Amino acid sequence: MASLQNKHLVVFGGSSGIGLEVAQQAAALGAELTLVGRNEERLQQAQSLLLEQGANVSLLVVDAHDHVALREAFEQIQPFDHLVSMVGDAMGGGFLNADMSLIEKVIHSKFLTNVLIGKLAAEKIRVGGSITYTAGTGGRAQNACASYVGNQGIVSLAQGLAAELAPKARVNCVAPTWTFTPFWRHQAEEQVEQTRQHFAEIIPLKRTAEIDELASAYLFLMQNDFITGQQIAVDGGIMLG
Repeated sequence: MASLQNKHLVVFGGSSGIGLEVAQQAAALGAELTLVGRNEERLQQAQSLLLEQGANVSLLVVDAHDHVALREAFEQIQPFDHLVSMVGDAMGGGFLNADMSLIEKVIHSKFLTNVLIGKLAAEKIRVGGSITYTAGTGGRAQNACASYVGNQGIVSLAQGLAAELAPKARVNCVAPTWTFTPFWRHQAEEQVEQTRQHFAEIIPLKRTAEIDELASAYLFLMQNDFITGQQIAVDGGIMLG
């Protein structure tokens, strides 16, 4: 496994949840961090936490969904070894009852924004580096939605970029199932708990994941130099059904 000591890791969505845990685990292995996000207050809180743990961390405030701003942000990012993207909105339900504006918003967020991140990252990534996207295990063809399409797009994006960037760099994705993270902070507590219980019932391992279990998959893909174009599902077996 490759060392992360003194490697530069850029985390889009690194201010909380899985992204912050990825940053913490990488920092513990000696990585230097750049956290990118749209909420300056949460970024600063994450930076304070990481600095207390002895990490070398810088911040970049940008809404990645603004593609003009995203291009400008990449001009400020120093060459890096690894990039992790947590970018991607979510929606449930099918297509027929969903508003087109919501479908377009999710596809723009989940797929098109990550395409641009990949294109811009290719210009800054060092030899031997990696890009790791976030897909997901939500949805099936019989209950498809824009999130499902976006997740499938992320898998195809990882495969395509892996072929184009080889042998310079590797590209993979992690696909978590539903997990309680700060992403759901705006939902009612009762609704979140009902969702957690629902997934705990249908996941074969009969529980939902812990954030550190998800984050460790990103670290594995960063450090294994012979994996590219792949998806790792961290889902407790839910995709077996």
